[in-house]
Amino acid sequence: MMSATKPNAAVPAVAFVTLGCAKNEVDTAHMKARLTEAGFALEDDPAAADAVVVNTCSFIQSATEESLEAVFDVAGLPNVAEGAALIVAGCMPARYGDDLAGELTEARAFVPCSREDDIAQVLVDALGLGEEPAASDRFDTVEAACAKQTAPTSVSAYVKISDGCDRFCSFCTIPYIRGRYHSFAYEDVRAEVAGLVAGGVREIVLIAQDTGRWGTDLDEPSSLAWLVSALAEEFSHTWFRVMYIQPQGLTDQLLDAVASHENVCDYFDIPLQHVNPSILRAMNRLGSRAEFEALANRVRTRIPHATLRTTLIAGFPGETDDQFEDLCDFVEEGLFDYVGVFPYSREEGTKAYDLPDQVDEDEKADRAQRLRDLADAVCCPRIAARVGLELDVLVEGVEEDGQLFGRAMCQAPEVDGVTYVEAGEPGQIKRVKITDTLLYEMEGE
Repeated sequence: MMSATKPNAAVPAVAFVTLGCAKNEVDTAHMKARLTEAGFALEDDPAAADAVVVNTCSFIQSATEESLEAVFDVAGLPNVAEGAALIVAGCMPARYGDDLAGELTEARAFVPCSREDDIAQVLVDALGLGEEPAASDRFDTVEAACAKQTAPTSVSAYVKISDGCDRFCSFCTIPYIRGRYHSFAYEDVRAEVAGLVAGGVREIVLIAQDTGRWGTDLDEPSSLAWLVSALAEEFSHTWFRVMYIQPQGLTDQLLDAVASHENVCDYFDIPLQHVNPSILRAMNRLGSRAEFEALANRVRTRIPHATLRTTLIAGFPGETDDQFEDLCDFVEEGLFDYVGVFPYSREEGTKAYDLPDQVDEDEKADRAQRLRDLADAVCCPRIAARVGLELDVLVEGVEEDGQLFGRAMCQAPEVDGVTYVEAGEPGQIKRVKITDTLLYEMEGE
């Protein structure tokens, strides 16, 4: 993201360090927008800022450790040692609450997810300003300010359509970090999309912890299918992509909405986590291998060229050798184009933490690696089968060696590789013929 430069020494400058998933990137963009609106300057370099906000991730233990390392790195910067304010925001304060303040004495303030809208006042208090700086360039809306921060450096942007989760999967900390599920109003989602599109963004990725539930909790209930259709029809020259659709959210209405709009990516990211009914029940999830096979076939019957992605967990407590083999057999069926695999992470405070028959760490790692190898063995040939196809590619940028790259509709940002192209400018959509692939990367001319 491009940051504003510090206009003069009297205006406090704030830098951000963001960890974790795309949802955290969106939260950072919104906090930047609120600070810009309040009159603060934004600084790219944490070592040159009057305050540094570390937006943390704490979904699993490894993410918490990475966030702590980032906090300590910032605490060691000369400007922070000399009095610049260190602010810890996001998932770690939400998950650990007051316990964190006692451990991280280097931080001047803690901002859990639920208080990120108050970031300007937090900075005022942390810097002892008394009041917000006088803003020299205010925006009509927070969404407009957010768009100004995100649009210039990327042709693709994430937009959150809801927050929180009510599923309470036994392995997951999200409900304790983000709270109960709540949809964002259509007017707010649409305003943010409009600002980003006006700023030059060509692809909008709709994200949430549970995108398929959007609208069900609104005063006038709606649906993800309606939201996708409404946005796609108004912004007809913009690509739309939906991520993180739980299996129950993949309705016939949503499939129809995707199929009937050429600018909606026929791409379905469906986190299954496992396929064995007993393990799924222990995870507090629904489904079975047969149901998930039927789900994949239903999608491809309606949209033959649909791209499917999933995520799976290896080594969940109590997972037997036979149950793991069932998961491996499912992957080998080749129903999915992309498969993300994670070893189970034992998270304190979740129901799965106290389950019996915890799997040994080395065994979890071995199982996860075997699943990844199986996934590569079946997914890479699916990618190679695209050779000869003509696909639209959104040009994103240029690598250090001068090679242009972009993504086709079958490639989500950051996770599915890129497509190398011969000509074009960032933001252009070029029709190319796929000539070669290497693992998950493609080449087009």
